[in-house]
Amino acid sequence: MAWYAVGASAAMLAVIMGMLVNGLTAFVVPMGVTEGWARADIAGINSFGLIGLAVGSVVMGFVTNRLSIRGICLLAASTMGTCLILASQVGSPWMLYMLFFLAGVFGGGTVFAPIFAYVGNSFPKAAGLAIGFAAAGQAVGQGGVPFLAAYLIESFGWRGAMFAFGCGTLAILPPLAFGMRQAPAPATAAGSVGEAQLSPTVAVPVLAAAVFFCCTCMAVPLMHLMPLIQSLCISSTDAGGVMLAMLVAAIGGRIAYGKLCDTIGALRSWFVASALQTIGVLAFTQFTSPRGFMLFSIVYGFAYAGVMTSLLVATRALTPARNKATWMGIVLSFAWLGHAFGGFQGAFAYDLTAGYGAGFAAGALAGAGNLALVGVLIWLTWPKAPLRHSRSNMLTQSP
Repeated sequence: MAWYAVGASAAMLAVIMGMLVNGLTAFVVPMGVTEGWARADIAGINSFGLIGLAVGSVVMGFVTNRLSIRGICLLAASTMGTCLILASQVGSPWMLYMLFFLAGVFGGGTVFAPIFAYVGNSFPKAAGLAIGFAAAGQAVGQGGVPFLAAYLIESFGWRGAMFAFGCGTLAILPPLAFGMRQAPAPATAAGSVGEAQLSPTVAVPVLAAAVFFCCTCMAVPLMHLMPLIQSLCISSTDAGGVMLAMLVAAIGGRIAYGKLCDTIGALRSWFVASALQTIGVLAFTQFTSPRGFMLFSIVYGFAYAGVMTSLLVATRALTPARNKATWMGIVLSFAWLGHAFGGFQGAFAYDLTAGYGAGFAAGALAGAGNLALVGVLIWLTWPKAPLRHSRSNMLTQSP
């Protein structure tokens, strides 16, 4: 059951989060050409989906504590598929805003925090590695959705591609959800390093601010790398290939960083990954050839991949055992707000300057803010920090 939980969770995240987080990157240019919409208007579709994720992470967190994991996943899959099918038929940005907001609330917002709590509870002795494998599924989706969308759009237009994704979601995910079983409840014994070192009143606000800045930085290349490459007269399929390469490399990175969390602690792992991500976001604007983008995207993909894995493991460790999915949902809502802001500011900066330099620089500045806050968390936990090689007391252990 435990490994089915990981596999099914990875597939759910690949399809649902792959579309909501950055799947629309392949639609930006085609929508602009076909519909005549400004780039900021199109980026707003993605931002409303991510705001919906933020709202759903908080509101649905209270509801999902009373539902089975099977019910949670069925609700998320059916909502996501239906919203995509409807989105393929509408004719104005505000309708797309509404549909993606609903997909964010009842799709990604419903499933994201509970599914990681579910995976972590299924592997109490290696939660970091298990979460890394599940998060790798999201990386597959974030690379695979734009790559597949580029080909579908060339053949069927953006509406046909979105319709196909909706039908595929309804065909694939509900059968997987039916096979999911409830994981064992987490232990509540004292001794969790996360709870012993920081109270929720300290941990939650600092974590929330850190993940906001972290995901503001992360969102810029996830949403705008493909349009950046296309602005250099590189084809959409080549640009999609760069995204795929970056996020395939991220699969290995997420698993590797999951192991690193179990070894050196989630906060230290998060700091390392965030530093590499911040430097990499600035570097993307220095390339002009498909080969250069491709080679750097592979390096960047592996390097930045651990941000989300480390963030998730740290959040899981530093939030209380009671109603953990709710607490994680509250913190992670700020991650999606950061994604929404980062993606929108990149498009807004492009419309103002006719280039991506300012938007990517602003993303790197947010990354520096995240580094400072993660450093604060490391400092706050330092007095009771475990020895490097004492696995039994690592921050990443769940309560």
